[in-house]
Amino acid sequence: MHLVTCVEDQRKIAVKRVPRMFYEYADGGSWSESTYQANERDWQLFKFRQRVGVDVSSRSTSMQMLGVNQPMPVALGPVGLMGMHRANGEILAAQSAEEFGVPFTLSTMSICSIEDVAKHTKNSFWFQLYMMRDKDFIKRLIVRAKEANCSALMVTVDLPILGDRFKDRKNGLSTPPKLSPKNIINLFSKPQWCAEMLLTRRRFFGNVVGHVKGVEDMSSLSDWVSSQFDPSLSWQDLESLRKIWDRKFIIKGIMDPEDAKLAVKLGADAIVVSNHGGRQLDGTISTISALPAILESVSGEVEVWIDGGIRTGQDILKAIALGANGTLLGRAYLYGLGANGKAGVTQTLEMLQCELDTTLALCGGSFLKNVNSSILYNN
Repeated sequence: MHLVTCVEDQRKIAVKRVPRMFYEYADGGSWSESTYQANERDWQLFKFRQRVGVDVSSRSTSMQMLGVNQPMPVALGPVGLMGMHRANGEILAAQSAEEFGVPFTLSTMSICSIEDVAKHTKNSFWFQLYMMRDKDFIKRLIVRAKEANCSALMVTVDLPILGDRFKDRKNGLSTPPKLSPKNIINLFSKPQWCAEMLLTRRRFFGNVVGHVKGVEDMSSLSDWVSSQFDPSLSWQDLESLRKIWDRKFIIKGIMDPEDAKLAVKLGADAIVVSNHGGRQLDGTISTISALPAILESVSGEVEVWIDGGIRTGQDILKAIALGANGTLLGRAYLYGLGANGKAGVTQTLEMLQCELDTTLALCGGSFLKNVNSSILYNN
């Protein structure tokens, strides 16, 4: 029995239960991983002011994201290959988010399909879209997302080409995975994972296989995926997409104030300050370092959310104190999923909310929606 007290405890369990190639796919960055490491480290640059003699007997961590009240300003962000961390992973995470009361975002490159997640949840969820060369496929994806009652579209814009992730190459992570003797030994050292994967039919990219002409198996899928990311992606493409999506529209991957202004002009309902978890451009600044200038550039004209390195409820509180309207989790809840499935994701959310609430009280705060930078020391 493992005593879990924080997200780091879940990570230590997940690394033992998830095959190395899939664990390191998520828990790694590009090149030297300097940006991946900075994302987590730089949250510690901001320090809380401890206040006493304040009545904090009545508190609330609730806030709105996109006009919807939530128990805390958190959404589960899109994670590719989630269903390879745990069998049926996207379904389990979506169910946990739904029961807790926060949004779940399904990745284009998910193992469980849009229809799978819709079938196993009661409420609407969000869908994340990569702009690909196959425009007919994109149009069909959007139709499928609408038919599944997805309430928001999150377009990831920071992947015109794939960043070079050394761990993936060393681990032979490809489509299909390269089953070297080392990888086979590692897979069989995860008996629970193997047993669960044998019992599910969801082992491929569910949004792609069977939905693209000529893509019916892993070999044809590999050829298609490798050719699809579109280096010609422009703001004009996003403008065209905005015109055909009549629900909430989120742009993820903003790290520059000028790009934030363009997103406002486009009509985005929210933007996500994100560097893809340090998995794309290595050597750029952390998301928390980029946040203040982006907030200043948009002057409240759009909701500004942040991801990257969020591991505690204290990180969430710092983001809100600095002016963010919400946060996205990625690795934090993936660790929970890998450690203990649906219950692990719920545990992640519960721990973060408890940390958020406790820190709010010790800073002399009662209502998260009223928090501002006065609870932080000036840097």
